[in-house]
Amino acid sequence: MKEFNINGAVVQAYPLSAAQRLHNYTIKFAPHQVLNIGTGLYIQHDVDFGVLKKAIYMAYEHFESMRLRFIEDEDGQVYQYIIPNEEREIAFCDFSKWKEEDAHNEMIKWTKVPFKRYNSPLNSVVMIKLPNGYNGMYMKVDHMTMDSSSIIGFNRDILETYCALCYDTPMPKPMMSYIKQLEKDLAYEAGSPAKKRDEEFWEKEIERDEPMYTDFNGMGRLINQRRESGNPNQRSAVIVSKNTEAAISVYHLEKDPSDRLMKFCLDNNVPMASLLIMGLRTVLSKFNNDEKDVSIKNAIARRGTLLEKRSGGTRIHFFPLRTIIEPETTFIDAIHIIQTEQNKIFRHANQDSIELTMKRSKRWKLGPGASYESISLTYQPLTVQQDEFEIPDVKYKSMWYTNGVAAQPLYLTVMHRPEDNGLNFNFEYQKGAVTDYEMEYLYYYLCRILFRGIEDKNRTVGEILEMI
Repeated sequence: MKEFNINGAVVQAYPLSAAQRLHNYTIKFAPHQVLNIGTGLYIQHDVDFGVLKKAIYMAYEHFESMRLRFIEDEDGQVYQYIIPNEEREIAFCDFSKWKEEDAHNEMIKWTKVPFKRYNSPLNSVVMIKLPNGYNGMYMKVDHMTMDSSSIIGFNRDILETYCALCYDTPMPKPMMSYIKQLEKDLAYEAGSPAKKRDEEFWEKEIERDEPMYTDFNGMGRLINQRRESGNPNQRSAVIVSKNTEAAISVYHLEKDPSDRLMKFCLDNNVPMASLLIMGLRTVLSKFNNDEKDVSIKNAIARRGTLLEKRSGGTRIHFFPLRTIIEPETTFIDAIHIIQTEQNKIFRHANQDSIELTMKRSKRWKLGPGASYESISLTYQPLTVQQDEFEIPDVKYKSMWYTNGVAAQPLYLTVMHRPEDNGLNFNFEYQKGAVTDYEMEYLYYYLCRILFRGIEDKNRTVGEILEMI
């Protein structure tokens, strides 16, 4: 902790957490990157914008991480502090006479504009009127202050507060202190026994035999790089694109098939995240000559405790999830293998992702930009619709807006639609690395594998690969 004098007031500032350092690292070494996350939440309802504004201000009070500021010291180290209250005006924008597509494109433009990084707000909220009677709000936040779990929680806090003010429903449950959780994270990093155990686990993982790169677009990339390096046994590949311009393709799985996936998970007591990973790693196997050794980059939310769940901020760490699955393994047994590997990672998920990446690169002598994972995945269970505090018989729309730049070639986020609980598959991708056609092709095979598997959980992986 360090004291700073800001406009005549002495404030206590804290170092960045490991999750924040990951984003700060991105900004430092790729200054063209934009860390903004843009979202929209709209309901087909005659919203009282005066009450909505009050609910937004109250949510700012509840979420310390929405009042975060960054400051840089004389040595270039970045620190963070909380301001006591947020008094900025909440803007209002009327798009009701626009074409809806044009309104969303305008908000994409907003999302591409970066925030001033130091001693300045790192989010903005705008109340919105859309065509066809939809009203609500647009929000842009800096990823170093909030992740998708926090954003969903903030939106829900606003909705619950609005309903409480308008319809006398219960107020949202109290949030917990971001600073208290940050102090716990920093204590972990300061040479704690838990950190030492995590480092020992990951060192053993790194020392295993070398993983195999599997590309979302087939074996061409690895074959070409093997030819260029003169090493026919090369197992890693450089996937960094010089063109980091990004787009988002969203595929909407209908309610009925989404419900079938959820039912399979409930009936077999397996997490939806494990089912999705099973589908995705089998796609990569299919595209890479039925390769058995497949790795993806798994996003871990790290929100297991009540304090972690309700303290906001950004907590996502990325870890390689490697599975070696034989073709005679049944679909359900393969999911259990994945679940076992996930549980190992969950127990050691506080490890600094940057440190892990650097250690692995050193162990296997990887060049800049080389990796074994071509795609990242996260599943957002927090978006599952709940009955409490919902305005009855009201249609919802939720949007995630691209900021125009992506640090990773391909990042899949699977979320539930608030209006019907169906699944949305959000592919954020670098235009220089992936095409729209490749996205559609990947999604098509992902769905084929998932539904071939859940219709007969005792089918083997080899049988499913042959069927598709």
